[in-house]
Amino acid sequence: MGLRFETRGSDSPWVDTVWTCTSEQVTTMTSVAGVRWGLVFWAQAGRTYASITGPETRTGTAPVPEGATFTGIEFAVGTSLRAVPPPTLVDGGIELPDTTRRTFRLDGARWETPGPDDAEVLVDSLVREGTVVRDLLVAELLRGHRPVVSARTVERRFRAATGLTRGAVRQIERARAAAELLATGDPAADVVAKLDYFDEPHLARALRCYLGRTVRQLREGTGGAIALDLDQRLTS
Repeated sequence: MGLRFETRGSDSPWVDTVWTCTSEQVTTMTSVAGVRWGLVFWAQAGRTYASITGPETRTGTAPVPEGATFTGIEFAVGTSLRAVPPPTLVDGGIELPDTTRRTFRLDGARWETPGPDDAEVLVDSLVREGTVVRDLLVAELLRGHRPVVSARTVERRFRAATGLTRGAVRQIERARAAAELLATGDPAADVVAKLDYFDEPHLARALRCYLGRTVRQLREGTGGAIALDLDQRLTS
């Protein structure tokens, strides 16, 4: 019992992953650091809810609605909501009002509440109406292109588009990648070498800071419910 996740990738350049989750006999979870904002929809006891979630820079403990089912859309780094500056979402979020089983309200309009199979249909509509936007400089940077502007301008634009520094994104993504490798059985020494950590204590500190877990807990699957799909059932 706990949180049962399933995650899939997306062909949309605006979406990183789409996930579903069911909570069973769990009321709290370990929240983990993440670099993306998202939309989350959940149903509990006949009521439907929706919220915007922001990037998280640290781990913590968060409540879980018991007996709820969730659908979440994690947007690609560099995308954002036209009406919500990304820095205001960091380590927070916004509950969306007037949500029903069929529709929700965002940026002054009503949209159809998506299921996991039609998340991209919603995102296409949000992009078409200009509700979801992106900084093309950041998109090019993430594809490995070198922008023809100063490093200071790159950092300013990156932080405005994501709410985070490039260094924070690298550190958080590396810790999450380490957790996935450890959960699938990779030895800590191999993870250190593969992800270019200085040593195993450095890896351990990063895991505690960003995921609230030790190497042993990740390897053994202990420590309680966690807001991360470590089974890696990632499909496209």
